[in-house]
Amino acid sequence: MFSRPFFDDRADAGEKLAEAVADELGKLNLTAQEAIKPIVYALPRGGLPVAVPIARRLGCALDVVVAKKITRPDNLELAIGAATADGHVLWQKQNQQNLRLQQKSALQQAQNSAQSLLADLAPGRPNVSAAGSLAILVDDGIATGMTVAVAAQALQSQQPAALWICAPVAPPELMEFLTEMGDKSIILETPHPFYSVSRFYSQFPQVETAEALACLLRQIEWRS
Repeated sequence: MFSRPFFDDRADAGEKLAEAVADELGKLNLTAQEAIKPIVYALPRGGLPVAVPIARRLGCALDVVVAKKITRPDNLELAIGAATADGHVLWQKQNQQNLRLQQKSALQQAQNSAQSLLADLAPGRPNVSAAGSLAILVDDGIATGMTVAVAAQALQSQQPAALWICAPVAPPELMEFLTEMGDKSIILETPHPFYSVSRFYSQFPQVETAEALACLLRQIEWRS
């Protein structure tokens, strides 16, 4: 058991993660000419308040990759896959025996939800591409790894120079999986037992769409 949470809230987690990301960038010891342009990509909505301090620290663009879990129609708590707004899909291997009709319906629902959220966040998104950049994918915590995996797949399709997976907390058993998804994974805490992301925060309210959009719009503070 843990005597107290690791983080006060998402902003606190973001500041601590920003420090770790900056340290890793510093280890690369790149000159200005050699440096790869970083872009921070958050998994909304919860990942955006965590991503803001990182993008601010790096002085770079802040964008999103919207991914939603695909759930079984007869059990909405059970994720059988994940999908992004732009059409990338990842299925849980152990659920391949599910009826194709169920999968199709659940997939469509997840993609519709992702596309709707992406449209809501569009006014705050920068006009950037991950191609040739250091893509830094951020969430407020990783539980199963499904949504971050499909988001990583979507970013890899844009051919970034490198992809880093970053989160304040994740289960230790996922670390090898996260390493395989990108070029580097930066996870501050890997507690066991895990149970849920929320137990490692003192405050973990749901992030509403308006707050998520406000996070994106804040990048005018540090980008010229």
